[in-house]
Amino acid sequence: MKNQPQNPEPVDAKTRRAVRPVICYPTNKLVLGGMDYYQQARKELTLVDEKIVAPRDAECFLVPAGHFFRIISIDGPQVGDLNLWNAHDLKERFFSGKTRALHGTHVSVGDRLWSSLPYMRPMATITYDTLDWYGWDDDGGGVHDVIGTRCDPYTNIVLGGGEYHHCCHSNLCRALAREKNFPLSEAEPFVHDVLNVFMCTGFTKDTHQYFMKASPVREGDFLEFFAEIDLLGALSTCPGGDCSTAHSSDAATCYPLKIEIYQPTAGFPADWRSPERSAYSGNHGMK
Repeated sequence: MKNQPQNPEPVDAKTRRAVRPVICYPTNKLVLGGMDYYQQARKELTLVDEKIVAPRDAECFLVPAGHFFRIISIDGPQVGDLNLWNAHDLKERFFSGKTRALHGTHVSVGDRLWSSLPYMRPMATITYDTLDWYGWDDDGGGVHDVIGTRCDPYTNIVLGGGEYHHCCHSNLCRALAREKNFPLSEAEPFVHDVLNVFMCTGFTKDTHQYFMKASPVREGDFLEFFAEIDLLGALSTCPGGDCSTAHSSDAATCYPLKIEIYQPTAGFPADWRSPERSAYSGNHGMK
């Protein structure tokens, strides 16, 4: 439970609470890719690569700009933690916080995964989601969140656990180190907050704490993305399995996930281009 207030309510407390909320980042002027482009391109796809991510592990994968990739449930209910980087510059990475600010706590078709500052451009667009029917449940939970940061061995120790090496953070560190032939100490700073694929989460109604519950994902479900730029991805199969009980341990039943990469058979419209990095000057008011 949260601490009880130390101060009494002021006489105008009700009025202060009743102030109308304002959307921080209104998206009515946000330039979005037309979904008809994506839907037309995905009508006929050619599989060009695939990879299986073993339980409690992670794998890296490359997706050229203009291609689609899918994360697929193939055996049993399993949550995945996704990192994305510019394939040519690891400093440009997925920015979950700004994606959340623009699109909300959970993402689905039409939402875009934005990159970190100073790049600030769409890295990928979600083009298909077999779990889009889920919406919001009675607990306020939804699927595919950009709230949780990834389970990690550091928080596990803070909360009283011992050393555990298959948290999603550690899995992603190992995968990136293997892919780039980096020592772990060099790879770790590039691992960042994730998109929790298939994870069902929300905030409790009383204490507003982040919660997880059993994912509705089943065999054959998938989340599909279009790569707006050349991407290096890393996907961890969370040690929490479907996240119905706990993570950061070997207690939960875990399953593999599959990554499939597709090229549009007929190609993408000739007028499509990868988005440019932010046009901001970078001056920050310096004279």
